[in-house]
Amino acid sequence: MSTRKQPPNALCVGTGEYSTGYVGGQASESDKGAGVVGLSLFDLRTQGHLDRVLLAGTNGTKFPGIRDHLKNVIDDTYRNVTSEFESFPADDCPKDVTAYLTAMDSLDPGDCVLIFTPDDTHFEIAMAAIERSLHVLIAKPIVQSVDHHQRLIEAAAAKGVIVAMEVHKRWDPIYTDARDRIRELGDFSFFNSYMSQPKSQLETFRAWAGRSSDISYYLNAHHIDFHHWAVGEFAVPVSVCALAATGVAQSTKIPAEDTISLSVQWKNVISGNLGVAIYTASWIAPTSDVHSQQRFHYMGQSGEIQIDQAHRGYQLATDDNGYSSPNPLFMKYRPNADGDFAGQAGYGYLSIAAFIAAVRSVREGQTTAADWEHRLASAKQTLPVTQILEAGRRSLDDGGSTITIDHV
Repeated sequence: MSTRKQPPNALCVGTGEYSTGYVGGQASESDKGAGVVGLSLFDLRTQGHLDRVLLAGTNGTKFPGIRDHLKNVIDDTYRNVTSEFESFPADDCPKDVTAYLTAMDSLDPGDCVLIFTPDDTHFEIAMAAIERSLHVLIAKPIVQSVDHHQRLIEAAAAKGVIVAMEVHKRWDPIYTDARDRIRELGDFSFFNSYMSQPKSQLETFRAWAGRSSDISYYLNAHHIDFHHWAVGEFAVPVSVCALAATGVAQSTKIPAEDTISLSVQWKNVISGNLGVAIYTASWIAPTSDVHSQQRFHYMGQSGEIQIDQAHRGYQLATDDNGYSSPNPLFMKYRPNADGDFAGQAGYGYLSIAAFIAAVRSVREGQTTAADWEHRLASAKQTLPVTQILEAGRRSLDDGGSTITIDHV
């Protein structure tokens, strides 16, 4: 691949809540009303790290509404960022499920693609990007099966491109510090995580919930990745057993589990000592002070760590919105005193920025894609995450049976 100093172009495939903050014809009512990916890309372009920004969806008639929404939450909110983008398909096209291919064909090798679409579409879109020698960042879960994951690893190596999973908790300074401390706590013994979203998200995800994916893939992926990132150098998962609660989603005609818990047996490689992890995810939580409850308890044989990610000692109460616990450490949406966007230190932003920086480094010949296999959540590094998630789904489908994880 030739080296170039010109900033890369970036295509975001997927125009929903996390990309644009636009859901159901209006701004999302979650804590991501201005989106995450689009805003980050627009600001990185302002800084000169990107050239063109493209968005691809399946329904072009949504783009006028998206443009109006982004103008309101970005252009009219920050004096230093604009939300101009190229869109695929055209505004008068009501349906084109392959519009992302047209968008990719307008890019050059060494450009990048960010995929924020339903889980079951990740593999096909990512492979199309890799075939065009484009670097790829994929929302968690990166894919749903070990077979697809291994094929991504092989294709990325053949083309010499970066393929990574977007897991922003790796850029949360508290999680990063916890990971470093975990290495000093001896053999892994116990891990228990919980992550939830309110019932309103069932409507946001109605088109795919329970049909193309489940809440374990969508939320448990976060803490599974963190746990593996922390202990993967000295422990491996060996078996998975899953259980689920049902009722709420099905009562609204959504064929999905409400809450899923994965019980995973881990083995410390050197000592042979066993550890256990329980990852729980739910999307039937009541409305509360945060959009997403997020916490974990880690125990090593010589110490333990507990993190309540949703509460950082910061409370807010207003007449309009009541009581809340905001988290600007993820994304700081409020402009600074000068009216500028000032969210570059948020770990939601940093996750995107780190990928773009890696793309630029490879593009300019400073590094190779292989140099980033352990500096980002690369496809190669995150294979055990998919092993656990797929085994969990298989266990649920088989009535809670124990699924053994094979290590090659």
